[in-house]
Amino acid sequence: MKTFGLIGHRLGYSFSRNFFTEKFAEENLPEHEYVNFELDSIDEFPGIFDGDKTICGLNCTIPYKQQIMPFLDEIDAEAAQVGAVNTVKITTNDGKRHLKGFNTDVYGFENSLRPMLEEKHKKALILGTGGASKAIKHILNKLQIEFVSASIEDQLFEKEIRYNQITDELLKEYLIIIHATPIGTFPNVDKCPDIPYQSITSDHVLFDLVYNPEETLFLKKGKAQGAKTKNGLEMLHLQALRAWEIWNS
Repeated sequence: MKTFGLIGHRLGYSFSRNFFTEKFAEENLPEHEYVNFELDSIDEFPGIFDGDKTICGLNCTIPYKQQIMPFLDEIDAEAAQVGAVNTVKITTNDGKRHLKGFNTDVYGFENSLRPMLEEKHKKALILGTGGASKAIKHILNKLQIEFVSASIEDQLFEKEIRYNQITDELLKEYLIIIHATPIGTFPNVDKCPDIPYQSITSDHVLFDLVYNPEETLFLKKGKAQGAKTKNGLEMLHLQALRAWEIWNS
């Protein structure tokens, strides 16, 4: 049996487990399984290997995308640059286990966002400054798109602003708005980030990392103003497929 799995805290519904369980069935891989590893602390991570030498690959979700890094033997250059890992490839040589970390979120985000962009999309506003924003910032830098992040934290860092600084004038310049917080996730579907939606136009692109519900209130408000919108489901599919490629390479 080859085991793959997801490292997280309170996982509940798991996109990854459903995705890979279906994939294994479609590809007739009965000796493959995908399980959730719910950890109360990242210190419990080494224990998942106790008595089980079949784990071949892992996905990693919040809050452990950064915390898992010291437990790895090697980190891919791009993941190191991003500062977060969401995929771990596990190989064994002469009985010694080797763990290498990757970040497939960057692949998923870039290939989901890029088709939405036009020449006019030169500046982006990121809503949120948590771990999910790390891959976003990496790709925006790669695409040479200027960005600022809206933060609710006490201390502001470089390229960060308060939500009350998101003005009508700012949104005239920042035509890409990327939502990278859990606000609006099921069951709290009646909530959305506090921004001046009346200033959104048909020139804007709104991207929400949330995928449940399929259309958040954030996206609904943007669509009502004529903006192009997309949720995070395609990004999830793309990052999962990239993880599968890495595990099989």
